[in-house]
Amino acid sequence: MPASMLPPAPSRCILVTGAGSGIGAGIATHLAREGHHVVVTDLSGDAAAQVADAIRGEGGSAEAHALDVTRDDSVEHVLAPISRPVDVLVNNAGLQHVSKLEDFPMEKWDLLVQVMLVGVARLTRAVLPGMRERGFGRIVNIGSIHSLVASPFKSAYVAAKHGLVGFSKVIALETADTDITINTICPTYVKTPLVDRQIADQARTRGIPESEVVSQVMLKPMPKGVFITFEELAGITAFLMSPVARNITGHTIDVDGGWTVQ
Repeated sequence: MPASMLPPAPSRCILVTGAGSGIGAGIATHLAREGHHVVVTDLSGDAAAQVADAIRGEGGSAEAHALDVTRDDSVEHVLAPISRPVDVLVNNAGLQHVSKLEDFPMEKWDLLVQVMLVGVARLTRAVLPGMRERGFGRIVNIGSIHSLVASPFKSAYVAAKHGLVGFSKVIALETADTDITINTICPTYVKTPLVDRQIADQARTRGIPESEVVSQVMLKPMPKGVFITFEELAGITAFLMSPVARNITGHTIDVDGGWTVQ
C-alpha cells in the first residue's frame, strides 16, 4: 500500500518510564495532548501521579503507577492492572553519576546499567508478547548523544547508552516478522533536573566554574548550540509511532545539533 494510502494513526496506549519529571514527563504530556492514553510510570509513584493529574487536568487521558524497572515483580505489578494493552513503550527511565572510574562506586555503576539497559530489556520482554498477539507495537528508547560518543567521567552512563543501541538492533531483527519496530532517539542535552544536577558535578570533576559548564562542556560540541526540547522528542516519538514509520526499525535518530557530523 502506498504511504499516501496508509490510514491515519489511531489513538494509542503509551507506557512511559521515568515519566515523573524531565524528558519522560514532557513526552507523556505532549503525546497525551495528541489524544493518546498515557501510562505514566516512575520510581516515585507520587511524581507519576502528579504528572498524570496534570494531564487529566488539561483534558487528557492518563493513569499513574509506581514502577521500579530493575525488578521483575514491579513490572508484573504494573502491567497487570493497566486499563488498556500497551501499544507503545517509551523506555526513558535513567539516572546519572559523574566520576572518574577509580572513584566510581561499583554499586552505583551497576545501578545505572540495571536501570538504563537491563531495565529496558525487562520492560521490552514483558510487552512484546502482547504486541505480537495484536500485530502492532512500537518501542522507543530514549538514548543519548552518549549512545554515539563518549565523555570522560561517565563510564557507566556511556556503557549503558551504547548498549541500548546494540540491544535495539537485535530486537529489530527478532521482530521483523510483524508490525513492531524499535528505535533509539539520541538527543544531546535537554534542560531537565537531571542535567541541572550534572552542572555542579561537572564543575567539581573538571575543576571549572559552574558558569562554564553549559557553554564549554554541554553546548560547545553542538554547532547549533541550543538545548533540545521536550517538543522535539515527543514529535519524533509520534513520528516513529505513525504508519509512515513502519519500516524504520533498529535505527538511531540523532538529535544532536550537528555534533556527530563534524
